Amino acid sequence: MSINLKSPVFAGNPIRSKTPKSTDPFSPTPAFETLKILISNQTHIQDSSSLTFKILPFRKGRPLAGSTGDLVKKWHLGWLSFDEFKDVLEGSEVVLSEDLLVYLGYENEGDEKTQKSVVYWGFDVSLGDSLVQKFGGQQLCFVQLTTLMVATDWADEKIMGQLAIAGHARALLEWHSTSRFCGSCGEKLIPIEAGRRKQCINTSCKKRIYPRVDPVVIMLVIDKENDRVLLSKQSRFVPRMWSCLSGFIEPGESLEEAVRRETWEETGIEVGEVVYHSSQPWPVGSSSMPCQLMVGFLAYATSVDINVDKKELEDAEWHSREDVKRALTMTEYGKAQKTAASKVDQICKGVEKGQNLAADFGVESGELQPMFVPGPFAIAHHLISSWAHQV
Repeated sequence: MSINLKSPVFAGNPIRSKTPKSTDPFSPTPAFETLKILISNQTHIQDSSSLTFKILPFRKGRPLAGSTGDLVKKWHLGWLSFDEFKDVLEGSEVVLSEDLLVYLGYENEGDEKTQKSVVYWGFDVSLGDSLVQKFGGQQLCFVQLTTLMVATDWADEKIMGQLAIAGHARALLEWHSTSRFCGSCGEKLIPIEAGRRKQCINTSCKKRIYPRVDPVVIMLVIDKENDRVLLSKQSRFVPRMWSCLSGFIEPGESLEEAVRRETWEETGIEVGEVVYHSSQPWPVGSSSMPCQLMVGFLAYATSVDINVDKKELEDAEWHSREDVKRALTMTEYGKAQKTAASKVDQICKGVEKGQNLAADFGVESGELQPMFVPGPFAIAHHLISSWAHQV
């Protein structure tokens, strides 16, 4: 069975960050100026009736989320109106500062006569320890993005869009958190363009800094003659999971060169032809690399003898097409999704039992395959599935 997603997970963001005209009230600068007026407690705002603000708080890289449903649990992002957000910050450790607001984008709702623009913002409340209890009283909680990722029903286009928004917001907010000083002169950086850029305050420097994206190649290495693929495992993987090789691109090399170099360095396998497959944003890495761009390839091996670099991998093996098809365990993916969704529900209701993602893959079940590959939320799954099912 092959799963075809409309967009890779974390892609397909439904809100727009670029407006038709820079003077539109929902474009970054005018919308930011309107928010500044709201923050200063001035009530008279021109054209405010057609503009709505929604703010998504983050704490230590985790978006605010909630959960609904009885038998089937579904998570949702904890969007707040400006007034709701202002009220919840009152008396907390977090000051409602315009410098902490990051413009995420906008969308227009309604028809031509009733159209209303909704502008979305991200806000880091990591210093607000008391907010955890405040939001908890509303059954809202800060949840790891990886947990929401596993808990997402990939057939639900709306929630996939919300996950993409959360990923985009986390990447921008984590970039702000780690990019505080100018790399040229060492002076402080301040946000500009509604938080979508930063600039050095040194008048003789004024260097502009843009959000960071780290490109990573991820490749399925294929032994075409023997109809098999090379999969690897790392010590950080959950039990029984195997995946594709991957690695960061080094300065001065092409994507294809990075594929060949990483494959040879980690496994000793030589690669000839390299064919582009697809790409996926990956905003769930460490805060030092807030958004990786996974660039996926099919790589055709010209040698077959494996020599594993144990500093990088725990193991690497050739796997037949039949083994790989069995490893695409849809039953386990479905169980993991439901378990993670229940976990989000428990966290939001204050009854989390400390379950980790390893348990989400049903290690207690008696019907396990000897191996499985990452679920449909990862580009590795689609690289492997496309080969296994010859898509």
